Amino acid sequence: MSNGALQVARTGLDAQNVKMRVIANNLANVNTNGFKRQRASFETLVYQHDVTPGAPADEQNRYAIGLSLGTGVAVQGTARIETQGTLQTTGNALDIAIEGPGYFQVEMRDGQIGYTRAGNFSRTSEGIVVTASGLPLVPEIQIPEGATGITIGKDGIVSVALAGETEITELGQIETASFVNPAGLKPVGDNLLTESEASGEPQIGPASEDGRGSLRAGFLEQSNVNIVEELVDMIETQRAYEVNSKMISATDEMLQFVNQQL
Repeated sequence: MSNGALQVARTGLDAQNVKMRVIANNLANVNTNGFKRQRASFETLVYQHDVTPGAPADEQNRYAIGLSLGTGVAVQGTARIETQGTLQTTGNALDIAIEGPGYFQVEMRDGQIGYTRAGNFSRTSEGIVVTASGLPLVPEIQIPEGATGITIGKDGIVSVALAGETEITELGQIETASFVNPAGLKPVGDNLLTESEASGEPQIGPASEDGRGSLRAGFLEQSNVNIVEELVDMIETQRAYEVNSKMISATDEMLQFVNQQL
């Protein structure tokens, strides 16, 4: 039974260590554009049933509660919290924030489509709109040389003023993607997420339509990490880790006592 307590406490240490790592990643990305904080979820491990509730106690009576011993805890998964981050004014025409659900689409280096909330775009020497890592926006938007007065509407239509022309020229429309289960998207780094079986297929179309959020040019979505909440979670996790560590020490002392007395 004491050895069982050691094993249970060890699972507690492992689980709290994983939770602390999730909190550390949240705090590390507090200034990452479009970052969504994660939360660690836990689940009980299998139970050992020495006496099943309702089992016969004798010929006339049955056990009311039984005797079930847990074997510890495990991390069930990490859930991404999809709440809106604060929109910060930048004044840069190619800084774009999504106000509401949805993701920008970019072409990754392997040709796969990645999804991101980070809208800090720029343009190459050819005028192609790309991410900070140089990944092109999908569908591709190319801004001609010498174009001025770049404007991006809430529906994603990109317009510019060209030299020698009096009318505004439309270059294309930025489309966004939405998912039935956005929390099921797979994070791959570089502020990118990829489609998975859990997320479902992307629903692609203009912003502000079919439940997709509108675009805000000249703004960037900040991380939705709340430093105060993360610090409270960190202290709570630290205390839980210390308690599980003390459980191991206490169980070890019990075993030493038994070995000395028997």
